[in-house]
Amino acid sequence: MKFSSLRNICALGLLACLGGCGAPAATSAEMPHEIVQKNSAVDGQKEIYLAGGCFWGTELYLDLVYGVVSAESGYANGATPHPSYREVCSGSGHAEAVHVVYDPQLVSLDEILTAFYDSIDPTAVDRQGNDIGRQYRSGIYYVPNADGGESDDVRVIRASLDTLQKHLGKPVAIEVKPIVNFYRAEEEHQEYLEKHPNGYCHISPALIAQMREKRAAAEHAERTEKGAVQRIYEKPSDAELKERLTDLQYAVTQKKATERPFFNEYDHEFRAGIYCDITTGEPLFISSDKYDSGCGWPAFSRPIDSTLIAEHEDRSHGMVRTEVTASNSGAHLGHVFNDGPAATGGLRYCINSASLRFIPKEDMEMEGYGDYLYLLEQQH
Repeated sequence: MKFSSLRNICALGLLACLGGCGAPAATSAEMPHEIVQKNSAVDGQKEIYLAGGCFWGTELYLDLVYGVVSAESGYANGATPHPSYREVCSGSGHAEAVHVVYDPQLVSLDEILTAFYDSIDPTAVDRQGNDIGRQYRSGIYYVPNADGGESDDVRVIRASLDTLQKHLGKPVAIEVKPIVNFYRAEEEHQEYLEKHPNGYCHISPALIAQMREKRAAAEHAERTEKGAVQRIYEKPSDAELKERLTDLQYAVTQKKATERPFFNEYDHEFRAGIYCDITTGEPLFISSDKYDSGCGWPAFSRPIDSTLIAEHEDRSHGMVRTEVTASNSGAHLGHVFNDGPAATGGLRYCINSASLRFIPKEDMEMEGYGDYLYLLEQQH
C-alpha cells in the first residue's frame, strides 16, 4: 500500500477515535523503557526528541538547522514496544517524533526549539496541519539525568516555553517529558520528503526554503572563516565594456534596453548552474530559483542575496515598474514583479539574458566559482 493511502487511513481512524476509543495514555512506569535508534550523540554532541505533527516534514525541517548532525523519524513515549506505523495510527499512544543529534558548539538547544516552534502551531492540541490524532501531538522529550536530577536541558526548555507563551498570549499545547521510549520508524519513513519531494508536508515550502538558505549561508560563512579567498568583482571601464560586450549586452546593461522575449539565450535554460553579472562576473542568481513564468525572459524567484540587487522606480513607457540593477556594477538587469509563485515568496525577477552569463554546475570549479557550489548542494 502506498504511504499516502496509509496516511489517509490513519487520519480517518483517528478521527473516528477522537470521541474516546482506545486505551487511556500509559504512565511512564507502564511504558516500555527502550531506545531503538540508528544515530547517537558522540564527542560532545547532544540530543533531543521533538514531536510536531507528521514526522516527514519535521525531520526534513530540523535536519536543515545549522548545527544539527542528524535527524531520524520514530515513535516516542507510547504504551507498546516496537510499534508499526499502522499500530501508531491505531492508538498505541506514541507520538510521531524526530530524534535530533546536534553540535552545541554550533547551535544551542534554545535555537533549535525556536526553529521548532516556527514550524508548528504551538497552541494546537493533538493536531498539526491536516493531521489529527494523539500521535500528532506536539512534544519536547529530553534525556533525563542519570541521577534523576533536573538537567540543564529542562531549564532551557522551561525558559523557552515561558518566552513563547508570553509572546503568544495564550496557552501552549506542547508537552514536556523525559524520553521513555523511542523506536526508529520504518525505512520508508526516513528522509521521506527527500525521496518524495511532492509528498505531504504540514510545514510551508517557504519556511523550509528559508531554513535551507540559512544553513547554506552558515556553512559558507564557516568555510570562508577557515580561509576561503573572497573574490572581488570590479566594474570595467566603459571602453572595456564596449570592447568586450556584444552590442545587445552593452545596450541592455548600460542603456537599459530590453531584448526580445522568447528569442533570447536563457529563457529556456534549466540546467543546474549559476547566473552571473555579464559585466563583472559576480554571481547574482542560481538555477534552483529559476522557473518558467511564460513571460519570455528568464524568471527567478529571488537573487542569491538581496544585497546583490538594487531596486529603482521606473516610470518609462507610461508604466510604473520596479527596475533591478546589479548593486556592484549598476548594470541594468530587468524588473521585479509581485506575480511570482506564492510558495517561493511571490516575486518574479524578470531578467534579460543579455545581462547574464550562465555557468553550468560542472564548469563552476574550473571557472573559479567552486566556492558557490554549496548553493546548488543545499537546494533541491
